[in-house]
Amino acid sequence: MVVGGRVRGPVLLRNRAHVSRLLDVVLVGILTRVSTPAAEPNPVVTGDPAFQNEVLEELAGAVNYRGWLVSLVEQQLGQDPLEVGSGTGEYAASLSAQGQNVTVSEAYGPSLRRLQERFAGDERVTVRELAVPADVEGGYSSVFAFNVLEHIPDDAAALASMGRLVRPGGRVMVFVPAFTLLMSRFDRQVGHQRRYRAAELRRLAEGAGLSVERLHHVNAPGFLAWLVGMRLLKGRPKDGPALRVWDRLVVPPTRRLESWHRPPFGQSLFLVARRA
Repeated sequence: MVVGGRVRGPVLLRNRAHVSRLLDVVLVGILTRVSTPAAEPNPVVTGDPAFQNEVLEELAGAVNYRGWLVSLVEQQLGQDPLEVGSGTGEYAASLSAQGQNVTVSEAYGPSLRRLQERFAGDERVTVRELAVPADVEGGYSSVFAFNVLEHIPDDAAALASMGRLVRPGGRVMVFVPAFTLLMSRFDRQVGHQRRYRAAELRRLAEGAGLSVERLHHVNAPGFLAWLVGMRLLKGRPKDGPALRVWDRLVVPPTRRLESWHRPPFGQSLFLVARRA
């Protein structure tokens, strides 16, 4: 890797990874002591798909943030990727606009019909009904899911299902909320069963027979914003001046910075794993 005209070798990269993991552990320990997660034990929640779609619609104006997430997967999709839990179809629309073929999927009837209507005239987008976990095989070049796995009670079986949906050598990519200590009232309202630690997500992927290629935190400023706005003040993300300012002034420099150096903590986790 060349940075600023200098070559940074594998030793430095390994050291950076060790430091990142150490800082992750230290930070979690500190924040766990000052928070009160014991008062809110891992509840079993069920999300309302209509409310989830309402939230997605309100956040549709965060175009820079959505572009950031799309950039995480776009170079690894292959010719015929599948998105699991496509919701309102915003990510697929961005990919289609770039010339990428993609199959979108939903299990919730109204969302499925909305996807069919939205992409009826788009030859790059195929719509299918799909719920995971499912005992089905596929030959997709990749499978990706943005903020879906945390909604599924049996996330291990769901991740294994995603692995079976790709051809040998294909990639599974998931983007999930990070850190149990950030679990908020809004998380429960929107149907989050959990938030993840990196080690936990790695174990799930490896247990599903996948080889982890990439696993890191995303959006360090979002960690602090979620801790204060959602966890402590019990708010919810929604459209408005605060979202637009955040998307315009915070997201672009954060995206650039984190492309150079992966943070030791963040609001979310991103996993890339390959099927053998």
